[in-house]
Formats: sequence, structure tokens, C-alpha cells
Amino acid sequence: MSLSSATLLHAVTLSPDGPPLLHAEAGADPVGWAARHRDALRAVVAEHGCVLVRGLGLADPAGAETVFRRLTDSLMADREPFAPRRTYAEGVYSATKWPTDQPMCQHHELSYALEFPGLLLFACLDAPTEGGATPVADAEAVLQALPAPLVERFEREGWLLTRTYHEEIGASVAEVFGTDDRAVVERYCRAQGIKFAWQRDGSLRTRQHRAAVLRHPVTGRRCWFNQIAFLNEWTMEPEVREYLIDEYGADALPFNTRFGNGDPVGADVVATINEAYDAQVRREPWRSGDLLLVDNIRTAHGREAFDGPREVLAGLGDPVRLTDCAPTTEGKVA
Repeated sequence: MSLSSATLLHAVTLSPDGPPLLHAEAGADPVGWAARHRDALRAVVAEHGCVLVRGLGLADPAGAETVFRRLTDSLMADREPFAPRRTYAEGVYSATKWPTDQPMCQHHELSYALEFPGLLLFACLDAPTEGGATPVADAEAVLQALPAPLVERFEREGWLLTRTYHEEIGASVAEVFGTDDRAVVERYCRAQGIKFAWQRDGSLRTRQHRAAVLRHPVTGRRCWFNQIAFLNEWTMEPEVREYLIDEYGADALPFNTRFGNGDPVGADVVATINEAYDAQVRREPWRSGDLLLVDNIRTAHGREAFDGPREVLAGLGDPVRLTDCAPTTEGKVA
């Protein structure tokens, strides 16, 4: 017998170590189940910041896409990706290509863009044999845990994302902007508050200034919302960082972050941010067929290193404009 949406809200299992967990009834049709319980699932996300649905039996990209569309008002295209990913449909993508033996630390999807998803949806079609979880962390709690002077500086200044687009590593100009037509790229950058400069070798460098702390558009509560630590040089494996600096120079890394006034973000700051995330992280190993919903503003997410095959699809749902979140620092051309 199908659970009512009201009952569903009370069926969520809470744990200090893992995300809120909900078991779908055995044999349920994933699309029909998602459609029936859409409001209840979104209410759980609104209350807890995320929810993992187990036993839904998601098995293929087409089914996952349909479930994503049942649970969102709309899906948005991935913009300005920092690494390549496969496109299954508009708003439905593979996990970001990242070395399997290296974790992806906590971050908020597209937090460097002027428009970003409010709701993330992850469908695990093939769980890895070991590792590979998608840990989550409460961004409100992280903000409270960070040293007040550091938060105050980032609230006052914002942060800078610097990028240099190389054909050999990272996402290319065409992959990031959907074209390598310079005129089109330049129009996009101007519209999105991104400073750009073409280099003599034909490469492109960009700088964009963004807020580090936002107010949630629904709750109004302050959230640590950025990718300052994740996209910083000190989060890279030491040998990778050294290779990239030797190959391209310290000012031409594929990506890096700075304080809003242009000062470098040191290794100590990155360590402090990652420690605050780590103290809040909750994780649950993937099982094939799982569905994870994440409030992208309130909840950061990452990816653990893993062994074996792993196929997790990502849906970028319900786009939100930066201006709707009362940013403490306005995005502007740096």
C-alpha cells in the first residue's frame, strides 16, 4: 500500500552521521512514486536540507531524467563547468570527471555563476564497490563554525575565481561556453560580470567576483555559499599543483580562488574552511537505485574517492538568481 505524503514526512530516518533517509516501498514505480510524493519530498528537503531515497530502483538515464522532471519546476543547463561531464539531456549530466583516487571536497554547485540550481538531484545507477559516497554538509552550521574575522572579510570583500582555459587540461573554452567563437564568449562574459583577456598563445583568462555568503531565498538564513576551498590551488594534490605551476605558471592555473580584493587565499585558510566542512559532513554509501535530493544553497556536497565503476547522474533543478539571495557582496567585474 502506498504511503500518503503526510505519512512520508514522518517516515524519514534521521542520523547524526548520514543524510535523512527514506525507504521507498518495494516494487514502486519510480516515476509514479516520485510524482505522488513530490510535495512531501520537497518538504523534507526544506526542513532538513537534503534527503536520500533508498529502494526507488532507478536503473537508467531516461528513467532518472523523468523522475528529476517530476520533482522539479524546471531543469537548467550546466554553465561554466570546471571539468568536462557528459550531457544526457538538458539539465541532466554525468558526474564531473575527476580522478577516482582523489576526493572532491565540499562545495555548492555553480556558486560562481549569477544563476545556479536551487535543488540538486542525484541518481545512483551503478554504485561503486568501495567509497564514492556523496557526503553533504549544512552550510548554515559551517558558517557558524568558521572564525568570525574570516567570515567578516569574505562577507565584506567577496571572493574571486580566476580561470585559464587550456586545451590540454580541464574544461576547454568550447566546453565551458558552448562555443569557441570569441565574440560569443565575450558577450557571455560581459553579461555575466566576468572579466576576460585573451593571451598571446590564444588561451583565455577570466576573473569573476562573487559573494561568499548568501541569504536563503526562502528562509532568509545566512549560508556559506561558494567554492573558495574546492577550486583553490591548495586543495589540489601537491604533485598536481607543482606540475601545473611548472607547466603553466602560478598565474595561469586552470582555476584558483582569491579574496575579493585579489589577495591570495593561503593554505591555512583553505585548511580552516575544509575543517569546518569536515566537522559537519554526513555520508551514506550509495546503493544502486538511490535518489538524493539536496538544497544547493543550504547544503554543500562532495564526492569521496572510490574503486570500481560508479555511475551517478546529476540534475540541476529550479534555477535561482544570485540577486534573489541578498548577497552580502554584489557580483561585479573584478
